[in-house]
Amino acid sequence: MKNNFILRTVTGALIVALLVCCIIFGPLPFSILFALVSALAVHEFSKLVNQNEGVSTNTLINALGGVYLFFAFLGFCLELTGSQIFIPYLFLIIYLLISELYLQKENPVNNLAYSMLSQLYVALPFALLNVLAYQANKTGGVTYNYAIPLSIFIFIWLNDTGAYCFGTLFGKHRLFERISPKKSWEGSIGGGLLTLAAGFAFGSYFQFMSSFAWAGLGLTVVVFGTWGDLVESLIKRHMKIKDSGNILPGHGGILDRFDSALIAIPAAVIYLYVITLL
Repeated sequence: MKNNFILRTVTGALIVALLVCCIIFGPLPFSILFALVSALAVHEFSKLVNQNEGVSTNTLINALGGVYLFFAFLGFCLELTGSQIFIPYLFLIIYLLISELYLQKENPVNNLAYSMLSQLYVALPFALLNVLAYQANKTGGVTYNYAIPLSIFIFIWLNDTGAYCFGTLFGKHRLFERISPKKSWEGSIGGGLLTLAAGFAFGSYFQFMSSFAWAGLGLTVVVFGTWGDLVESLIKRHMKIKDSGNILPGHGGILDRFDSALIAIPAAVIYLYVITLL
């Protein structure tokens, strides 16, 4: 038990350090890291669903689709290309649909559904990180801004930490017992308050958004990140497994570490567009 705790702690610290460094050090390490994470996550998801009886998705094509979608968003956000960059990705989606006509697999409908889910649920959120990272500047160009993508992960980590600490100390009322028996309302509120405080702190340091806008982003990440955690727990409960993989010692799989982000990232994009329009 002690050795597992040490392993989990060391792995967690390395994951945090890698993410923070790659996001802060600039667009190249940011792009390489999350393109790789996207490929690994989609591949892991495809292998996971292929454990279902009769399901046989193309893990390689799904993973390549996730990587292409990430770089397509990157090129589009950098204004290096127009919307035509997404045409090859549309061909891939069409291929996935038509190929089931000829492969004669046992359960083509499930294959289609899971392949589409690998793109919508896993690949798209990582691709949307580019929308958060690149912003128009005053000269009409595009600038890489690490603050928002970094904040998403910091808010998730703080929410998880606060939820664990407050839940352990005060947790009595179950948040969603059917899916995750250990989560409590007390823990969720504690994690939310800690993240809210971090949002105001971000506002004092990164002043391109107001403190209230940062706090709102933090609360958005808390709410939708918690749902993201629960959705992945639902998938694993359906699959009757504990972890989505074993690539990260003591932490399970890629999906286990990024489950909250898979819904928090799209929600953050929506939130930022809404407050810009208001």
